[in-house]
Amino acid sequence: MAIDTKSGFDVNAFLATSGSGRKIISLKKAEVFFAQGDPADCVFYLHKGRVKISVISAAGKEATIRLVSARDFFGEKAMEPQPTVRITRATALTDCTALRITRSEFVRVMREEQAFSYLFSSFLLACSMRAQADLVDQLFNRAEKRLARLLLLLAESTRPGEDETLIPQISQEALASMIGSTRPRVNAFMNRFRKLGFVEYDSRIRVHKSLLNVFLRD
Repeated sequence: MAIDTKSGFDVNAFLATSGSGRKIISLKKAEVFFAQGDPADCVFYLHKGRVKISVISAAGKEATIRLVSARDFFGEKAMEPQPTVRITRATALTDCTALRITRSEFVRVMREEQAFSYLFSSFLLACSMRAQADLVDQLFNRAEKRLARLLLLLAESTRPGEDETLIPQISQEALASMIGSTRPRVNAFMNRFRKLGFVEYDSRIRVHKSLLNVFLRD
């Protein structure tokens, strides 16, 4: 629901424009929206681009835990009852445009506007279901199928009816960290996928979704 018929609140207009407590910002590729340890004082809504959510260990090793697509929220830790600091890092994988919404403004709109509350609640539910699916994937699927599923998830922003898409540039180390495997194994799987025609890649990966879906169903 874009417009609340009772209040006249336009969700799309709210998320598309700057205003009280919210500001449209642009970041270049590799720039950071927030780092671990920063105050969790705002939520972001991505207009354009892709964002990587990662965790960096004390030893400096980075693990990618989520990729954000356009029309997704991120930085939702700010909505905890008592927010403290960020436990993840958000980095632009491509040039990005996003809306930065302060915690106080986000809380106000959640309380006052049912349409916005429904939209954000639906997003949180989708994240929860994705986390459950990821856990099942880790427990029961071999690493090769986990990689195939991840590639399909990265390609999910393609318009309906399209069979293939060019996903944002991502390293094999990042892919390995997201499926709980190693870079050499991911490299071997990717070479096999390319030979089978599931993907094409040089510096970027093009996913043939219908072929990978058949592989996952086998």
